[in-house]
Amino acid sequence: MNRFISLLTASFIALAGATVAAQAADPVYLQYDDPGICGSAPVLNKITHRFRYQVANVPHLPQVEIVEFNRIVQSRFNAQSEEWPIERRYCHAKAALSDGHTRDIWYLIERPMGFAGQGSNVEFCVSGFDRWHVYGGRCLSLR
Repeated sequence: MNRFISLLTASFIALAGATVAAQAADPVYLQYDDPGICGSAPVLNKITHRFRYQVANVPHLPQVEIVEFNRIVQSRFNAQSEEWPIERRYCHAKAALSDGHTRDIWYLIERPMGFAGQGSNVEFCVSGFDRWHVYGGRCLSLR
C-alpha cells in the first residue's frame, strides 16, 4: 500500500513539471529539470563577468575563467515578508573552469537589491578562490 501511495504521489508531482525516474523497483526519486532563477542567463553572466574581474585583480589566483555551469540547484529560499523585506535565494552549481577543473560555486540572489532598489544583487563564492575569506571558511555564509 505504501509503495502504491509513493508511486501515485510521484505521478502527481510529475504532472506538475518534474521528471520521475526509477531505479530498479525502489526507491522512486525526483529530478527537477528547471533550476529557476538560479540558472537564468543574467545571473550566470553576472557571476562569470565578476569572477573574471576577481581573478584578474586578486593576487596569486590562477588566471582562469568560468566556461560552463552544471548541476544548478536552489538550496534554500527565504521569502520576502514584512519582517524580512529582502527575498533571498541560495543556489549551488558546479563551475567548469578554463583550466579543465570543476569547482563548487555557491551564490545568493537578493531582490530587491539592485540599483535604487530595482532588480537583484548576486553574491558568489567559488571553492578555492575566496582567498581573503570574505564569505567565511569554505564559502559557508553562502551555503
